[in-house]
Amino acid sequence: MPEKHHISVCVCTYKRPRLLEGLLRALDGQENGGLFEYSIVVVDNDHSESARQTVESQINQSRLAIHYFIEPQQNIAMARNKAIANSNGDFVAFIDDDELPDSRWLLHLYRALTLFETAGVLGPVLPRFEVPPPSWVLKGRFFERPTYFSGHFLHWARTRTGNCLLRSDIFEGGDGWFQPKFGSGGEDRDFFKRMIVRGHVFVWCNEAPLHEAVPPERWKKGIMLKRALLRGKMTYNSRRHRPGDALGSAAAVFYYSVSLPFLFLFSPVFGFDVVMKTLIRDCDHLGKIFALFKINIVKDGYIT
Repeated sequence: MPEKHHISVCVCTYKRPRLLEGLLRALDGQENGGLFEYSIVVVDNDHSESARQTVESQINQSRLAIHYFIEPQQNIAMARNKAIANSNGDFVAFIDDDELPDSRWLLHLYRALTLFETAGVLGPVLPRFEVPPPSWVLKGRFFERPTYFSGHFLHWARTRTGNCLLRSDIFEGGDGWFQPKFGSGGEDRDFFKRMIVRGHVFVWCNEAPLHEAVPPERWKKGIMLKRALLRGKMTYNSRRHRPGDALGSAAAVFYYSVSLPFLFLFSPVFGFDVVMKTLIRDCDHLGKIFALFKINIVKDGYIT
């Protein structure tokens, strides 16, 4: 009887012990259909080891092998690299510490990867609001991401490591898998872009959703705009640029900025979600311009 494949499920965490505990319990109950075995690799990206107690408690209760490592430098790319370096599976899965799977999540990813015979598969991440959000948040669908049919070939701009299963052999030949210069985010898109350039193919698995915790802090307007600035910065840093790109962003900033007073005035008619979408687009382009001139107005690091 052939030996079963092994999956290393990697979790990078930073100061979220409550959410991490729920995730580890959910991972303990994954179905495998008799097709594979799996273990868990946790990398604590907090030098004060805030996840240690949670992980050690789960180790004592779990039927799985759970391995705990520390990456003291606050850098998500370095944390992911440490997880890969300490994985021994035929496949590597990534799931974020604020996400929850159902019991067949890993099984669906595995079946899709073996069916499509690609370098990896990615799945949807759906919002799970901890408390009911304001109506403008729901109307604007700010925490919803695009989804596709299973087997859809993914462009690098539509990739992320929050829900994926990858063949471990794509990591062979070096240890610079995720670039530390993207330590505050964007490391996943940069990684997938380089992998796709090398000829690797990644597809969608719509049957393997995760549910991401969305606390009230996430829809604070300041947090949403900081995220937009950082997203613009990350987008700029991960792409090759044409001469007109900066001019296009400058024109967009002018257009959105001129539109905002009008939208604020008539927000009772259009809805506040339209105002926020315009502000977010404005900040996204501002982030690109700030990145061009190497102006760092948002401190790198984890944002809620």
